[in-house]
Amino acid sequence: MDRYQQAVSALNQYFGFPDFRENQKDAIKATLSGKDVLAIMPTGGGKSICYQIPALVTNGVCVVISPIISLMYDQVEALKRRGIKASFINSTMDRAQQQDVMSKMMNQEIKFIYIAPERLNSFEFMEALKRTPISYIAIDEAHCISQWGHEFRSEYAKIKQHIKVLENSTQKQGV
Repeated sequence: MDRYQQAVSALNQYFGFPDFRENQKDAIKATLSGKDVLAIMPTGGGKSICYQIPALVTNGVCVVISPIISLMYDQVEALKRRGIKASFINSTMDRAQQQDVMSKMMNQEIKFIYIAPERLNSFEFMEALKRTPISYIAIDEAHCISQWGHEFRSEYAKIKQHIKVLENSTQKQGV
């Protein structure tokens, strides 16, 4: 079974849908082929599935950068209800809770980790990411990267340099 067919099977298994919507198909095929993807869809259009499904059929942990704690919580709870192991790290958690989640992440005991872009500034978190097999990095609610928005967070502009650091450390480790 090719990876796209695995994706369709995962869609059916976890979400109960027989096939992807037309605009999802293109995004998922591109993601599975290793391309960077920008998917712009309306609310309720199935954007999250465009990174969740490829991550489910790929080894490693999917890092999801999300701007709002309540969105992280909603996404993680929705995945857990479907039997998918997911967690988040955010400012509402104490150090012990954060370390527990990072340990699960490094041991691939979770498939998805949701974080705010500011988390990438944490030396401890970046070191944990360097020891984690990463399948994908997704930016949920990517409209936040627009520097023209009134709620622009400068940390979004730094995501690319954090990814470069991770790529370089992975190459050095031979992963």
